[in-house]
Amino acid sequence: MERRNIAYFTLGCKLNFSETSYIATKLEVEGYNQVSFNQKADYYVIHTCTVTQAADRKSRQLIRKISRKNPEAVIVAMGCYAQVKPEELSSISEVDIILGTAEKFNLGDYLKDYKKGQPQTISISPVEEAISFNPAYSGSDRTRSFLKIQDGCDYTCTYCTIPLARGKSRSPCIKDIVLQAKDIAGKGVKEIILTGVNIGDFGKLTGESFLDLLKELDKVHGIHRFRISSIEPNLLEDNIIHFAARSNRIAPHFHIPLQSGSDRILKLMQRRYTTELFQKRIYLIRKVIPDAGIGIDVIIGFPGETDTDFTQTYEFLNQLDISYLHVFTYSDRNNTKSVIMRDKVNPAIKEQRSKLLHELSEKKRKLFYSNQLGKIASVLFEAKKYNGRMSGYTENYIKVEKLFDIDDVGSVLKVRLLNMNENGNVNVEVIE
Repeated sequence: MERRNIAYFTLGCKLNFSETSYIATKLEVEGYNQVSFNQKADYYVIHTCTVTQAADRKSRQLIRKISRKNPEAVIVAMGCYAQVKPEELSSISEVDIILGTAEKFNLGDYLKDYKKGQPQTISISPVEEAISFNPAYSGSDRTRSFLKIQDGCDYTCTYCTIPLARGKSRSPCIKDIVLQAKDIAGKGVKEIILTGVNIGDFGKLTGESFLDLLKELDKVHGIHRFRISSIEPNLLEDNIIHFAARSNRIAPHFHIPLQSGSDRILKLMQRRYTTELFQKRIYLIRKVIPDAGIGIDVIIGFPGETDTDFTQTYEFLNQLDISYLHVFTYSDRNNTKSVIMRDKVNPAIKEQRSKLLHELSEKKRKLFYSNQLGKIASVLFEAKKYNGRMSGYTENYIKVEKLFDIDDVGSVLKVRLLNMNENGNVNVEVIE
């Protein structure tokens, strides 16, 4: 068929990004030419997210914006928001095709016979039927690739819609992931980020484990480092931390969701750990990997969160030796248990608490960065250029800058961390 232009916009998590890249690569083979989302295209695909109300709103805004700019283009909305709230999307006349969690991987089948002006196509199967694992990894970046190792979640956190959007936890066998990692290495990529909804749950159905996977990936030649994305504290077992400490390829960087420093709120959230267990994980990481980067997720304004609960959270985070925070403001999500909980927190109070934790995060980040100055690190430099400079990340996730050199794009270089600059990043000198 005649090649047609298609553009993608991805909202949400790294898992969504890996899947978009996989789908785009598949459609390239089928005759679709990928262009930038800002360019004129025949098809615009919005890979949606539904973690927050803001994510839902962003999807709706994108649909209407694209329709105004390119009224003749076919607009597709697919993924989590489509799966959870198809009626909201279908009420938007500008969207032409709506695909759920399973259907999005067959996007080409829906595009080939669709003509603008036809009745809206909606294809969404019950999430209980999302039992197969669709492999995916991103491939457009010369420096790093997001590799999907797991999908779905069996947890029942009271605020979360992910199980409704992606179904039960599932993952492939280790040998399949290793083959994909080798394929990525063959493309010259230096870093792989292991992604999923609940990656610590890897191997649950195959009798394997996340640690087993790390041990096999550690043997893959060509990949400089593997980075673990967000992992639940109850699943970040001591043996995983100890293995990361021994490994030369598992990046010394952990991203761990806490959500609240109040055990009372954690119980209301139906989280599977206490602050005591969380604190033990942080202490062990610092003991065996002193320079590790440690990021923490926290949610403020959960129903029933009192001033005392928030103070406990703030003080708990303040005394932890961590590197930065990702702060999320709670918002009601339909079909979750928390939506019917009483004692909702006033928006103004949520905003104030969010501000305090963002300030704490910046204080933690600056302290972590300053404690690393003068040390030698390994940096993977990116293609982005601004004001004659380029940036990259150390193995422990410090963002650094140096003068741009096209030959250094995608290269892993030894550097000395010099000082923090006005951008909040660290200036470096290449020593090797």
